[in-house]
Amino acid sequence: MKAFKSTNRAARPLAGTVAALACVAALHAVAAAAAPAVISPYQLSVFAKSANGYSQPDSIVQWGDSILVGFQNHVAKDGSDGKSSTIVQFALNGRVERTFSVPGHNDGLRVIGLNELWSLQNEDANPNLVVIDLGTGRQTLYTFPASATPHGGGFDDIVELNGNVYLTASNPSSNSAGVNIFPALVRARLHGHHGNSVDVTPVFNGDATATDVTTGLSVQLNLQDPDSMTVDPKGNIVFTDQADGQLIFVANPGTGSQVIGRLPVTASGAMTTLDDTAFVPSGAAYMLFSDVGGDTIYRLDRGLFGFVPGTAYSGSDTAGTLGVLNLDTGVVTSVGTGFKSVRGIVFVTPVD
Repeated sequence: MKAFKSTNRAARPLAGTVAALACVAALHAVAAAAAPAVISPYQLSVFAKSANGYSQPDSIVQWGDSILVGFQNHVAKDGSDGKSSTIVQFALNGRVERTFSVPGHNDGLRVIGLNELWSLQNEDANPNLVVIDLGTGRQTLYTFPASATPHGGGFDDIVELNGNVYLTASNPSSNSAGVNIFPALVRARLHGHHGNSVDVTPVFNGDATATDVTTGLSVQLNLQDPDSMTVDPKGNIVFTDQADGQLIFVANPGTGSQVIGRLPVTASGAMTTLDDTAFVPSGAAYMLFSDVGGDTIYRLDRGLFGFVPGTAYSGSDTAGTLGVLNLDTGVVTSVGTGFKSVRGIVFVTPVD
């Protein structure tokens, strides 16, 4: 019996070790499953990471042979903490070329014309716009008059279409019935004669009538979260109504022939939120996208034959996924998972 007891005591540490190793292996398996990964034929690599005091990469744009990224630096979304975001200019190999500091929480970047970078701050309230001349580095700060924000929030993103610049009106208030009756999309113009300011003209309100893309039926919108914006290959403005899980398409904005469409977005059979959507342009070499929670900008390549022009790719801020968006059904099919929060997306095209 003593021998049996001695053997049993020796076995207990061994059993504990085996159990501990099994637990560690399970934890590693979970961690591996949660790590960023993409399906074939895609290849994932790191383009750049947060460094040198800047963090939270979000918006991304290409300017010639450079990439510009807005780092939010944990600044308050209404700019109330008085801190600044950092715009970093990278070479195509990920090397930092120069940086710009802008007041507030950056959430929108767009190159307007040849050399002007419009940097939009404070999407929740107290918005401002910094226009950076990328040729000289000169920065000009513009403010929005109180009349520009009847919705009570700020502005989130920027596109240029047919010589006009448009902004999404973010973080809107609602009326007593819970409906956003304020402008959701506006046209912006700069004025510098009597103080640098941005004048806005409403394009349509948050309760506009639209056509549901999936059913063809007329619906009344209630846009609670206008967000990231782009232009599709047909020349339509496309923006995310983020918290409501839908994309809004606008043809001929601000004209008598304006048409608005709504595309509800789902993934794995359930509504999902999107931050950014980008369409593959002709000649795209690869994609760059930001993971704001992971403090990383990733590069995505697609196999031997590359990306198919016109295909829509969307990133989910809440699910941490990147996927292909079906423009008929609104279904997002994931090609990448395990990210913290996917934000800005840009397709990089070669420069002659």
